[in-house]
Amino acid sequence: MRSSGLTVAVAGATGAVGEEMLAILEERDFPCDEVRCLASVRSEGKRVEFRGRKLVVNVLTADSFEDVDVALFSAGGARSLEFAPAAVRSGAVVVDNSSAFRMDPETPLVVPEVNPHAISRHKGIIANPNCSTIQMVVALKPLHDVARIRRIVVSTYQSVSGTGKKAMDELARQTVNLLNFKEIERKVYPHQIAFNCLPHIDSFLENGYTKEEMKMVNETAKILDPAIKVTATTVRIPVVNGHSESVNVEFERPYDLDELRTLLARSPGLVVEDEPARTLYPLAIRASGQDPVYVGRLRRDFSCPNALNFWCVADNLRKGAALNTVQIARELIGRGLVRTP
Repeated sequence: MRSSGLTVAVAGATGAVGEEMLAILEERDFPCDEVRCLASVRSEGKRVEFRGRKLVVNVLTADSFEDVDVALFSAGGARSLEFAPAAVRSGAVVVDNSSAFRMDPETPLVVPEVNPHAISRHKGIIANPNCSTIQMVVALKPLHDVARIRRIVVSTYQSVSGTGKKAMDELARQTVNLLNFKEIERKVYPHQIAFNCLPHIDSFLENGYTKEEMKMVNETAKILDPAIKVTATTVRIPVVNGHSESVNVEFERPYDLDELRTLLARSPGLVVEDEPARTLYPLAIRASGQDPVYVGRLRRDFSCPNALNFWCVADNLRKGAALNTVQIARELIGRGLVRTP
C-alpha cells in the first residue's frame, strides 16, 4: 500500500549533481516520505545516505516510477529523453537537469527567482537551465525590471565540477603530477587543465560558437526576454567548484548605480559583495557550498552609454543545478501542481 506522503525519485543519484540533490532535499526538509535513488547498472546496489538511512540505488528503467510524484533527473540528456516520458506516463512530474528539453517550446525552462509563473504551463516535464545561464539571469532579472536590458556580453570562468567527477579527479592528478615534475595524462579535456584555461566548453558549432555559449544565448531569451541580444564566451578554468562570470549589460535607459546596487541586495537569491577597497568581491571558494548568487564589481561601462559591468559567482552544483531543481519541485507543490497521495 502506498504511504500518505510524497514520493520523490532521483535519477542519476550517484553523480555529482544527484548527490547534491539528495543533500539539499535533506537540508531543506523536503516534504516527502520516500526517496528512490536511481542510476545506471554500474551503480546498482550502492548505498547512499539520506535522513540517517542507507538507501539502495536501483537501476533506472521505464518501470522505476510507479507511485512517484516528482522525479528529479540528472542522468544525462540521452537517459532523460528515454526515461522522462515514462515517468510522466506513470503520473510523475519531471524536473530535468539535462539539455534534452530546454528549448522544447512545450517545456517550461524555469529559474524560480526569475520566471516561476512558467511552471504552471508544464505538461509533465520542466527543464532546469544550464548552470551558467541560471546564475546570470538571477542577477539580471531585477536589473531588467527597472532599466530594460538591450544587450548582454558575458564571459564565463567555469569550474571543472561542471564536467563531473572525472574532470575533478583529472585536475587533481594533473596538479599533483606537475608539482612533482611528472608527466600528466589528458583524458577528460583535450588539453591540460591544471594551471591553464580552455576557451572550449562543449562542442563547436558551424557559427564558431560552442554549444555552451549558444545555450546562454538561447536560454536567456526563453527565460528572461527574447528581445535581449546576447553574446557569450565560455571558458573552463582550473577551479574545482564555482562558476564565475564577467557580465556587461547595456540598458535602454539611464540608471543610478547606487539604486541598482541596493536593488540587487534586496532581490531573492542574491548577495552583493561590492567593497573593492576592502578587497570584498565574489570568489568561487566562498560561493562553493552556498546557495546564493554573489554579485560584485558593479561599475559603469564608460565606453558605452547606459552600460554596466558586474561580476557574479555561484556554486554550479547547487544553484546551477541541484538547488534550482529542488526549488522548482517546491514551487510545484506550493502551486498545487503535483498529484497528492
